[in-house]
Amino acid sequence: MSRPLHKSTVAEYLAWEEQQAERHEFFRGEVFAMVGNRRGHGRVVANLMRHLGNHLDDSPCQALSENMKVRVGDEAVLYPDVFVTCDRHYGPNEIDFTAPVVIIEVLSPSTQRWDRSEKFATYRKLPSLREYALIDPDTRRVEVFRPQSDRSCLYFDMTEQHVLALASIGFELSCVDLFKGMESNENNPPP
Repeated sequence: MSRPLHKSTVAEYLAWEEQQAERHEFFRGEVFAMVGNRRGHGRVVANLMRHLGNHLDDSPCQALSENMKVRVGDEAVLYPDVFVTCDRHYGPNEIDFTAPVVIIEVLSPSTQRWDRSEKFATYRKLPSLREYALIDPDTRRVEVFRPQSDRSCLYFDMTEQHVLALASIGFELSCVDLFKGMESNENNPPP
């Protein structure tokens, strides 16, 4: 996480953020600029959105990507890389969501510690959350945490199975498809 830009209430942040060209997150009264992402991060997000979108067609759920906010009370407003919500009360002009079922973060060296610690602890306060997935494009590691009613979490390292499995929405994606396009283009000239 970067250095805080300024202090704010969640209402002030939401009004201010709507006027900004860049994205910023709100965490416990402080506003932070979002950092840029690398190609591998973008490929994994694109692959997830394509496959999740196809899987969720004709269901009450929808996948949303890194330009949509998830709000955790007055404590945080964050931009997950990908999340799924099955809550139909949202209209087309919503700016923040409060009931994600699945949240997926694609790790980078600069955000990995934050995604695994305070950010995850904050997301776990959402009653709707059934799964939190961490995907590392550098190591090709795939981990899923399933919060339990007693506030514990079940941990699934899916790296060796070569699949991302999200039981809450009946979704499976092979790691081949998850990491597709990560290879160098040097050996694959354009058509």
